[in-house]
Amino acid sequence: MNMKTNNTEILPPVVRPATQAGRFYENDARLLSHEVDSFLANHAGKEKLRNVAALIVPHAGHYFSGNVAAAAYMSLDTTRHYKRIFMIGPSHYEWLDGASVNCEADYYATPLGQVEVDVETASQLISADTVFSYQPKAHDREHCLEVQLPFLQRRMGKVPPIVPIIVSTNDYRKLVRMAEVLRPYFNDDNLFVISSDFSHYPAYEDACKVDAKTAKAIISGDVTTFISTLENNSRSGIRNLSTSACGELAIITLMLMLDDHYDIHHLLYQNSGDIDSNNRRRVVGYHAFAITRNTKEDTKKQATDMNDDNNGFTLSEEERQALRQIARQSIVSAFDDTKMDHFVIAEQHPALKQKCGAFVTLTQQGRLRGCIGLLRGSLPLHETVFKMARAAAFEDPRFPELRRDEFDKTDIEISVITPMRRIHSLDEFELHRHGIYIKKGSRSGTFLPQVADDVNWTKEEFVGHCSRDKAGLGWDGWRDAELYVYEAIVF
Repeated sequence: MNMKTNNTEILPPVVRPATQAGRFYENDARLLSHEVDSFLANHAGKEKLRNVAALIVPHAGHYFSGNVAAAAYMSLDTTRHYKRIFMIGPSHYEWLDGASVNCEADYYATPLGQVEVDVETASQLISADTVFSYQPKAHDREHCLEVQLPFLQRRMGKVPPIVPIIVSTNDYRKLVRMAEVLRPYFNDDNLFVISSDFSHYPAYEDACKVDAKTAKAIISGDVTTFISTLENNSRSGIRNLSTSACGELAIITLMLMLDDHYDIHHLLYQNSGDIDSNNRRRVVGYHAFAITRNTKEDTKKQATDMNDDNNGFTLSEEERQALRQIARQSIVSAFDDTKMDHFVIAEQHPALKQKCGAFVTLTQQGRLRGCIGLLRGSLPLHETVFKMARAAAFEDPRFPELRRDEFDKTDIEISVITPMRRIHSLDEFELHRHGIYIKKGSRSGTFLPQVADDVNWTKEEFVGHCSRDKAGLGWDGWRDAELYVYEAIVF
């Protein structure tokens, strides 16, 4: 019953019901607890992993995939406390062309009780980029996140607030944007749970082979390898193989946030034929993975090596010209609906295969017409420039899509970003040479080095504007935030 206080109506909390109880898992709390605890007990003797940043967990009915899911959840160190859990999975019922974040529900219910939703963070994601929205139908019947909750409830006891995200799009650029928005949250405070089953409907032996290839690609940590492996599986002619990973979009989003500071652990593989040996003609595969974040001691040497790489990274004029060609042809091929093989160009220039961040800026008579980029090098440089050029032309939410008749009067500027370096004082920051990246909690912002060329700011004003205008931390918010510098090779 609604209540009123001082003429203000207080509404009861919105609870997303347990729509899959009795279908994908037990509807009775006692039976469900026994079911989940039995699966977890199968892995009780296994070593717990330190600093788990993410899990990849299957989402079939508990009867089929519960044992594999339990292997993932038992890898968690329950003495570790997370602030929130980002739960990301595929849409089985609704086409979204993006991601839907449930910012309406205050709680998700299961027979074991209610799990709180971090509505504030969910709303922040939607405000951060139009690629995120809230579409109720994406969540109403969806099982891929709900089936995870009983495992979290039994393994953790008090479950941290969750951020439920359902992904559905054919546009890789949108996945890149999702990863960029989520990246500031991908830290020690939070756990990411990626929900995915693997091969669907091949025969048992074929499933084992396909799923082994897919697992190897995930363990590589390279998103390009993962995508190409799925494509090769699809072209392999394996009978009844409809997908290699139904949660591939969620997995790609996660992989785009990984770098050399993460290790990927394969925990267990089974398929439905292992559970029901009488039905091995059409099976579904299940993997469990845990992704751990290296400690400061583990990464100290890597940070030193990164700084050494920063000092030595250069691009010849020939390599810069190749990137200009890739950027222009990326946009032209989009207009003409043709393919451009930028990998052929990269074969001639090994430097373009290095993983670097890059921004592509479009201007017309000196006025900004689009600018999209990645600060961190999750992709080879040639691929980053190819994708960011198209994104700047067609995906920058501040501008309409670039038209064909505008292209000839559009200038393209590329800023290749060197690896970032943590600083602890503004004495280490050089105006005009360094870009600044400010990070505090879930908020972050950056100014490219060339911004200083267009304004008459002091070093303190440069950082103050970035802190206030980009990161939303206020003018002096940078003083207790993390500061990073990087350089940009601009051409």
